[in-house]
Amino acid sequence: MNIPQTHHRVIDVDGIPIFYREAGDQDAPVVLLLHGAPSSSAMFRRLIPLLADDYHVIAPDYPGFGNSATPGVNEFAYTFDHLADVIERFLEDLGVDRFAMYVQDYGAPVGWRLYLSDPARVTAIVSQSGNAYEEGFVDAFWAPLWRHAASRREEDRQILLHSLDVESIRWQYVHGLADPSVVDPDAWIRDAMQVNRPGNPDIQLALYDDYPCNRALYPDLQALFREDRVPLLAVWGRNDEIFGPDGARAFARDLQDARIELLDGGHWLLESHLHEVAEIMRGFLVTARRTVAARTLKA
Repeated sequence: MNIPQTHHRVIDVDGIPIFYREAGDQDAPVVLLLHGAPSSSAMFRRLIPLLADDYHVIAPDYPGFGNSATPGVNEFAYTFDHLADVIERFLEDLGVDRFAMYVQDYGAPVGWRLYLSDPARVTAIVSQSGNAYEEGFVDAFWAPLWRHAASRREEDRQILLHSLDVESIRWQYVHGLADPSVVDPDAWIRDAMQVNRPGNPDIQLALYDDYPCNRALYPDLQALFREDRVPLLAVWGRNDEIFGPDGARAFARDLQDARIELLDGGHWLLESHLHEVAEIMRGFLVTARRTVAARTLKA
C-alpha cells in the first residue's frame, strides 16, 4: 500500500516561525486542517495520510502551540484576531487561495475569521466540535472561563490553570468514550508538556480571556451561512462535554443541507473514531466539490 508521505516544514510568517504538516499533490484541491487547544497539528497526524492521496493537505500550528514559535505575551498579542491574521499570511505565503477547511475547537474561531473575510475561497467546511452557536457551550466546562474573562477573579484563574494539568487534559481525551484505552496517552502527555512550557500558561490564559469575543462573530457568521450556503459537515462526539451535540445540530438552522453526524465519542474524535471520521469526510468532500461545481456553472 502506497501511503502518502507527510512532510514537516517551517515557514517564516512576519518574523514568526510557523510549523506545518503537509502531504499530497500540490496541484490537488487543498484541505486546510485547523487544530484545537491544547493540541496542535499533531492531532491530524493520522488523518493526513487518509486524505493526502486525493488532496493537498496542510495543517499549521498557531503561534504558541506545537512546534511553532512561542513568543511571550509581551511580544505577541494572543488574540483570535491575531492568530487568524497569522494563518491568513501563512496561506498567502504558500500561495493557497482556495480550500476546504476542517475546524476543531480553537480551529473554529480561526477558520470562521478566514471564511468571513473571503467566503468565496472556502469550498467546504468540516466542523468537528467547532462551535458556531450558543447551543454548543456546555456550561459546566465554560462557566469559569466566562467569569474570569469578565472579572479576573483569582479562584477562576486557578481553575483555568488547572485545566492545563495533565489529568485535566487527559479528561478531554477520554471523557465520553466507552473504551478509553483506544486513546494513545502520548496525545495528552504531549499536549500537557507543550502548554506548560515556560511562559505558555500565560499564553493560554490570554486566549481564554479573549475567547468571549468569538461569540460576537456568531450572528454575522450565521447570516453568511444563510446567504452563502457553503457545504458543511458537522461531525461531532455526541458525548462531548465541552461543545455539546446541540452545537452540531444548530448548523441545520442556517444551512438546511448541512450534514450532521453524531458519533459515539467525546471531544477528540480523531483519537477514538479516526476511520469513521475520515470515511465520512472523504464522502462529504466529493459531494461538496460537485455541489460547488454545479453552483459555479449555474452562476
